[in-house]
Amino acid sequence: MKVTEIMTTDVETCTPDTPIQAVATQMMTLDVGSIPVAENGRLVGIVTDRDIVVRGIAAQFALDTPVGQIISSNLVTGTADMDIEDAATLMASNQIRRLPIVEDGDRLVGIVALGDVAVKDPSDQHAGAAIEDISKPAEPNE
Repeated sequence: MKVTEIMTTDVETCTPDTPIQAVATQMMTLDVGSIPVAENGRLVGIVTDRDIVVRGIAAQFALDTPVGQIISSNLVTGTADMDIEDAATLMASNQIRRLPIVEDGDRLVGIVALGDVAVKDPSDQHAGAAIEDISKPAEPNE
C-alpha cells in the first residue's frame, strides 16, 4: 500500500514570516503538534510545538518573531510513491511522528502521521516497531 492512500492532502501550512504566536494559535485551532512551513508551495521546514517551546520561548524569542527563526529545516521527507512500510521505517529511524510527503524534490503534497500508519492496520508490525522506536526516550544532555 502506498502513502498516498493514507496521507492527509489538505495540509495547513504557514510561511517563514508567520509570527510564532500565530503558528501556536493555528496548532491549537487545528489540534495538531506541527505545521509545515512553505513558500510558494515549496516545503522549507516544519515547526513543532516543541520547537515553539524550546527554540522559541525558552530561548526568549518574542511571540511576534517570525517562525522561520525556530523551524526545523533538516527535513526528513517521503515521496508519494513510497510504500507505507518504508514510511514507517523512515519515521522510526529518524524518531519523527509526522512525515511530509513531497514531489519534485520539495513541493508539499501531503503528510503522513504515525497515527495514520497505525490505523491503516493495527496489527501491522511496521507500525508497532515505528511507535516503539519513535517513543524511545532521548539520552539527557550532560
